[in-house]
Amino acid sequence: MVQIDETARLGTGTTVGAFSVIGRNVTIGTGCVLGSGVVLHDGVTIGDHVRIDDHAVIGKQPMRAPNSAVTGDRAHDPTVVGPRCLVGTHAVLYAGCRLGEKVLVADLATIREDVTVGDFTIVGRGVAIENRCVIGRYCKLETNAYITAYSTLEDRVFVAPGVLTSNDNYIGRTEKRFAAFRGVIVRKGGRLGVGSVVLPGREIGHDAVVAAGAVLTRDADAGVIHAGVPARPFRDVPDDERLEAQGWID
Repeated sequence: MVQIDETARLGTGTTVGAFSVIGRNVTIGTGCVLGSGVVLHDGVTIGDHVRIDDHAVIGKQPMRAPNSAVTGDRAHDPTVVGPRCLVGTHAVLYAGCRLGEKVLVADLATIREDVTVGDFTIVGRGVAIENRCVIGRYCKLETNAYITAYSTLEDRVFVAPGVLTSNDNYIGRTEKRFAAFRGVIVRKGGRLGVGSVVLPGREIGHDAVVAAGAVLTRDADAGVIHAGVPARPFRDVPDDERLEAQGWID
């Protein structure tokens, strides 16, 4: 059984798996493949040749706890998934999320409201991107990375498995925190090593590296590797590892 609202529009060659639910005013492009149990909430737009695997949920409105500091009560615009994207099993894309072209969202990943993800970016298995984030083009966010709310990752950023970021210097205490939320900023080509931790408001410069297991308590200088607890400048990024040496014009 499939439930498709009469106002939904499906493109030529699109297939929908068993037990899927497609809401009001949903638009799905040509040649798309929806697995079993997929839920597309009202107003969602899906581009051409998109694959959405079993039990993915697209366009979910956020829930708000009474004491939430960063989730509002307003209804968010419908989700937009660009052409040729891949969305994995049990992935959840909230309302107000926008994916560019050929984005991969792997199994069990979550992308919250008011998030944009640029073309050709990979959001790995179990990754969580919180609300009000901007993720650039050609980024790689690997398994179980956590991107805190209000963060910006520019193009060609690499985030290794298990990276943690934070936006609250007051760790949930005092009213001062409500005026001081700041996510992290990772400039073009910045790289975060496996299991590294970035504290609120820190900026990782162009082509900078935060080494595996490091705890970044200060800004990371462009083109420099930072290592340790707390992280300190270690040495320059080798010339052959810099973006300019990769032939990446974008």
